Amino acid sequence: MATSIALSLDNLPSDPLLLVLSFLDFRDLISCSFVSRRLNELTGHNPLWKRLCQKHWLLSEADKTHRGLAWKELFREFYADLGRYIDYYSTLKKAWDDLKNYLNQKCPRMIASLKEGVREEELDTIEAQIGCKLPNDYRCSYRIHNGQKLVVPGLMGSMALSNHYRSEDLLDIETAAGGFQQRKGMRQCLPLTFCFHTGLSQYMALESTEGRTRSEIFYQCPDQLAQDPSAIDMFITGPNFTEWFTSYVDNVVTGEYPIIRDQIFRYVHDKRCVATTGDITVSVSTSFLPELSSVHPPHFFFTYRIRIEMAKSALPENACQLDSRYWKITNANGNVEEVRGPGVVGEFPVMTPGKVHEYASCTTFSTTSEYMEGHYTFHRLKNKEEVFDVSIPRFHMVCPPFRESMVRSSSVSEVSAPYDDENSSDTDDYEEGEMRGMNMADPGGRCPRHV
Repeated sequence: MATSIALSLDNLPSDPLLLVLSFLDFRDLISCSFVSRRLNELTGHNPLWKRLCQKHWLLSEADKTHRGLAWKELFREFYADLGRYIDYYSTLKKAWDDLKNYLNQKCPRMIASLKEGVREEELDTIEAQIGCKLPNDYRCSYRIHNGQKLVVPGLMGSMALSNHYRSEDLLDIETAAGGFQQRKGMRQCLPLTFCFHTGLSQYMALESTEGRTRSEIFYQCPDQLAQDPSAIDMFITGPNFTEWFTSYVDNVVTGEYPIIRDQIFRYVHDKRCVATTGDITVSVSTSFLPELSSVHPPHFFFTYRIRIEMAKSALPENACQLDSRYWKITNANGNVEEVRGPGVVGEFPVMTPGKVHEYASCTTFSTTSEYMEGHYTFHRLKNKEEVFDVSIPRFHMVCPPFRESMVRSSSVSEVSAPYDDENSSDTDDYEEGEMRGMNMADPGGRCPRHV
């Protein structure tokens, strides 16, 4: 026969007991003195407060020792200051800590541009100044860090082509409030980022108005075909501040966004976009440039970065040189264009064991997506007659979600003629002068993809 075990309230772990007690009516607790006494004991239960401090405020034993407080008092101190942000603080604090730790190793000078967090009263003052409430997750992040100083490179990523450069700063709250928008088409929108070189900003909608959703983050894109200048289309970059910021940090700290010349470059690499031919591996990453794109007319600009690498284990006699490129470009309508040309961006790289050659190029198209694939033609250095092709993996470029302006001129809305895209082009030769393939789409074109 199984031995019976007496079960006592004193033996119950604290968390299940608190769960049970949460279902009891307050009067029941008063009437049960033992339960009430046990509950009172639990309110000072150190392991319980330690877990809460670690979960919500990310506090460590070192923090406790430094402040010289018990876990309960430590929790109460943080809650008194940051209690309204308890649903966001741990997520955003971890993102900031991860980002700073990564940057400290990869590009430490960027750490120096970060500003200390603001006080609660300062955020209240900003709300009174703009006459609009700030989302709690945005406020929470600015309690941790008040954006950054206006410097280059910016914390929110860079992009560079031969004649175009973008680097976005994360604006401090005072500068952002100065750029708060009340004009038609951008009402109740607060800038989050700013680029000195292009004037580009990402905005956050503080109210659901003019077709926007509160807390939504976007790049503005003026409707170039509308007669009304308040017709603003949107390339959407995030549904709220938390998702926008944490997803960006995740891309940085996982190495998805590469660090190039001490800057964060916002290239996205699909791990499937790798192809190996013999000793040579080709991989591709891509990036959408909203500042060079538009919804009306449909014109989407992408840059792609290609890495060509020869294996270290390759035999020295396999050294070779790139002669030409071939591209097969397919847009969302199924239209195919083939492009051939000498070298890559005017260069004819020589590949030897362990050698890496990287370059960036660009393309534009008038449908919402496109994919490219092709090959490079090489010859062996020891025997120029030995020619072979190296595959370039297929890579897709898809413009981000967008929402069309609610203000549309009648002259545009009446256009219904379909558009057949013939304007996509490989622009590997862009560095020789103007970017090729930058033709705007037919004004009659309508982009089928929208939110």
